Amino acid sequence: MRRSVLRLAALASLTAVPLGAVLAATAALAGDEPTPAVELRLVSPLPDWSAPGGRVSLRGLAVPGEPVAVRAGGRGLGRTIAGRRGRFRLIVRAPRRTGRFTLVLQGRDRRAPAGVLRVRPLLLAAVGDVNLDHGATDAWASVARVLRGADLTVANLECAVSTRGLPVAGKEYTFRGPPTALRAVARAGIDAVTVANNHSLDFGRDAFLDTLKTARSAGLAVAGGGRDLAAARRPPILVAGGLRVALLGYSDVRPVGFDAGSGVPGAAPAFPELIDPDVRAARARADAVVVYFHWGEELMTVPSARQRELASTALAAGADVVLGAHPHVLQPVERPGPRRLIAWSLGNFVFAANSPGTTSTGILLVGLGADGVHGARLVPARIDATRPVLAP
Repeated sequence: MRRSVLRLAALASLTAVPLGAVLAATAALAGDEPTPAVELRLVSPLPDWSAPGGRVSLRGLAVPGEPVAVRAGGRGLGRTIAGRRGRFRLIVRAPRRTGRFTLVLQGRDRRAPAGVLRVRPLLLAAVGDVNLDHGATDAWASVARVLRGADLTVANLECAVSTRGLPVAGKEYTFRGPPTALRAVARAGIDAVTVANNHSLDFGRDAFLDTLKTARSAGLAVAGGGRDLAAARRPPILVAGGLRVALLGYSDVRPVGFDAGSGVPGAAPAFPELIDPDVRAARARADAVVVYFHWGEELMTVPSARQRELASTALAAGADVVLGAHPHVLQPVERPGPRRLIAWSLGNFVFAANSPGTTSTGILLVGLGADGVHGARLVPARIDATRPVLAP
């Protein structure tokens, strides 16, 4: 053996190949396992945070063909095998508990630190009726800080946004706002709106289609309405903290001609036979499902039997959060299960309010994870003319 090593050393000096590499090759031929020369490590930074159960994408380097596992606090999060060039990519689920978790890469007979992952609930903010009939570009000054501080913020857009169309005949109130007002909505921190209500088609279908287009151009996702019924039932998927949140919208207050249909633009009607399959389909695509209803009776401070029926349908199909609007006053926030929430009515928000009860409003903040609701609170506010102002 010593003579063979001497010959290999001489060969290495002639060809300028390091002796260590030659010995490693000899060991491999003899069946011995050489110490890996490639460092086991991540090459992508960890996200700033993840929601409980959120997806975390990891990219790294290992020895080609080396099995790699990721562990947090002794618990395995996922495993893969490095490719031919030693690269690996792995999408794991964050722990469902909140806290700071030290990640460790486990290779073949070796371990390496992979950083600390912060896990906290996704913060969802929800507000009630937003009517841009008065322009409302300056209505957000008091509340924008809270809205922008959330990871995702949703609202009920209760008006058309267009310069086209005529008021629908026979309606006592018709609402329409200028396109510039929707850009102010987005700047205030709102990420998505539902248009499933009794005012989004106040100026006809062309103006309604303008509303959808203008909202999306402003960077707002739209739920509850579309150019036909299939589109109106299709939820946008909002992502933050690695959590995929589906938003569905339905209106149970349905003026004639406002419902979407086959080839007909409009709002999604709140029919249980639509809600159940829609929520189940959304549950299959997303980690959390939020359903926003337009329902109930104006100025009533408690939910009706119809509201309870529709909420039960949504929750039984897999919804985590049920939101409501239309009564123009606040109704209770309830927890029907340890990880579920219903806000029966969020009241007015940016809306002309001057009657008793209609000026009380707030911003609902809900913590979300892949396992549902992690807590909630209402930030109180009052409406001054048309502007929500946080309570002191």
